[in-house]
Amino acid sequence: MSSCLVAPPPWPCSSMAEAKQHHSLLLRLGLSTDNHAVSGIFTFCSLSNHGNLNYALKLFTTLPNPDTFLYNTLFKAFSISHNPSLSLLFYSHMLQRSIAPNSFTFPSLIRTCKLQQEVKQLHAHLLKFGFGADTFALNNLIHVYFAFGSLDDARRVFYTTPHPNVVSWTSLVSGYSQWGLVDEAFRVFELMPSKNGVSWNAMIACFVKSNRFREAFDLFRRMRVEEVEVDRFVAATMLSACTGVGALEQGKWIHGRVERNGILLDSKLGTTIVDMYCKCGCLDKAFRVFRGLEVKGVSSWNSMIGGFAMHGKGEDAIRLFKEMEQEGMVVPDDITFVNVLTACARSGLVEEGFYYFSYMVDVHGIEPTKEHYGCMVDLLARAGRLEEAKKVIDEMPMSPDAAVLGALLGACRIHGNLELGEEVGKRLIELDPGNSGRYVILGNIYASCGKWDEVAGVRKLMNDRGVKKEPGFSMIEMEGVVNEFVAGGRDHPLAEALYAKVYEMLEAIRVVDYVPDTDGVLHDLVEEERENPLFYHSEKLAIAYGLLKTKRGETLRVTKNLRICKDCHQASKLISKVYDCDIIIRDRNRFHHFSNGECSCKDYW
Repeated sequence: MSSCLVAPPPWPCSSMAEAKQHHSLLLRLGLSTDNHAVSGIFTFCSLSNHGNLNYALKLFTTLPNPDTFLYNTLFKAFSISHNPSLSLLFYSHMLQRSIAPNSFTFPSLIRTCKLQQEVKQLHAHLLKFGFGADTFALNNLIHVYFAFGSLDDARRVFYTTPHPNVVSWTSLVSGYSQWGLVDEAFRVFELMPSKNGVSWNAMIACFVKSNRFREAFDLFRRMRVEEVEVDRFVAATMLSACTGVGALEQGKWIHGRVERNGILLDSKLGTTIVDMYCKCGCLDKAFRVFRGLEVKGVSSWNSMIGGFAMHGKGEDAIRLFKEMEQEGMVVPDDITFVNVLTACARSGLVEEGFYYFSYMVDVHGIEPTKEHYGCMVDLLARAGRLEEAKKVIDEMPMSPDAAVLGALLGACRIHGNLELGEEVGKRLIELDPGNSGRYVILGNIYASCGKWDEVAGVRKLMNDRGVKKEPGFSMIEMEGVVNEFVAGGRDHPLAEALYAKVYEMLEAIRVVDYVPDTDGVLHDLVEEERENPLFYHSEKLAIAYGLLKTKRGETLRVTKNLRICKDCHQASKLISKVYDCDIIIRDRNRFHHFSNGECSCKDYW
């Protein structure tokens, strides 16, 4: 009987039970060793989510003369399995049996390489067997060479590809992006003879990954002008850009586009939208989107709990965590507890923080990481319990990192503990020598106690090591455009009107007892800061620009790259009262909601 008369279709079953029934039928018909007859069952068992790779391997061992198609199916199966290295073992067996590979053999094999030498050997085989012009295989080589950091090899493959397609060009863009070569990636992107949505997304993602958000927005605008479809991947990338700069209006537009285009709002994209609204200062909207998600993964819960934490709403974060446990659909992970503990620290919930730290270990069996210990140090340090915070550090089962020590150092400055601050500061500077903020805080601790020789010593250490203070800048989105301001900067087209508004703004709050807090400026280690008076700080410029461009009573949303200073914090409270507006500032650590002369942090930051 001819095997072609009874061969099953390419995907003959939908479950392993059906696959075994088909296999049983082939056994009874005497076709169980016929490659063509078993190919459908073999493919299902190897590649289907409902299949069983072990069963496929057992079936494979019963075939006396497996062909190239069956080997290729195995290679593809191994490439997406937990043991991809088996591909090369079976490829060796294939060659020992004198079974010739074809153009479909190499792409899956190349992706399974764990050693650069293996890639080069397969590259040689690709050429030896006559597939040196196969674009699909060469594209995979470009990708893998970049993954191994072999940039010259990746470039060589690309430039020797006879007919590079859009995937070839995009692989080059993505490869450069992977290694931080943003300008080189953009040069290649601009040279592309044709682009698709994946190409645009790769380049936009490259800008976002490198925090070059302005260029990401510019490229996205170009993409819209060229009427390239906004798919779920581009949407997710641009939402991350909106998150980075606090561009709420742009984020709303993208969210609306997702809804209008009927793009599937799965857990991952939904979580990205929730995260965007949280980090753009629109917590109510974030919570509405969260509630509307049909499927909430652990990342969705973590994002919303983390959002409450950033906004200083510790009790809301705890309430949502309890709801997460009550639903029982997902299990909290280590990130969940980092967010819960952060929420406690930002809200002064010390006893609750201790409770959930123990609860994490005793109930969920999660071993505390540096991040968890860092939260506990932050929790105690903010509350002024510095010795207890130090005890946590001393008893940690691992060495504290810069973030853990930094939390204690900042608190030493706030609470005026010179002795402990000096000890932690010196230790931190050696651990994180390139971070200017560590030197500045230590210098300010010395200065607050009048130890000017030590201040000079810290300044000299900074100069000797070539450490420059990170410049502060603030961003505010107006009319769909993100405006960036630096302290004392006058590059903005409306600079004259802007500084006039700053002057008016500060005169207005002096009427309600505003007195500049010069403590942080007088003690700063960097002379440039002294040249910029407090009223030229970037967040004040951003607020002034917002007041220029909005009607009275509208909410202003500002994003700052550094921690807001005490003076700007006090000024923002008074501006919100005098100008009858809400001001939401996201600094490096948290959100501050200023309204009617008060801040949501209750001066606890």
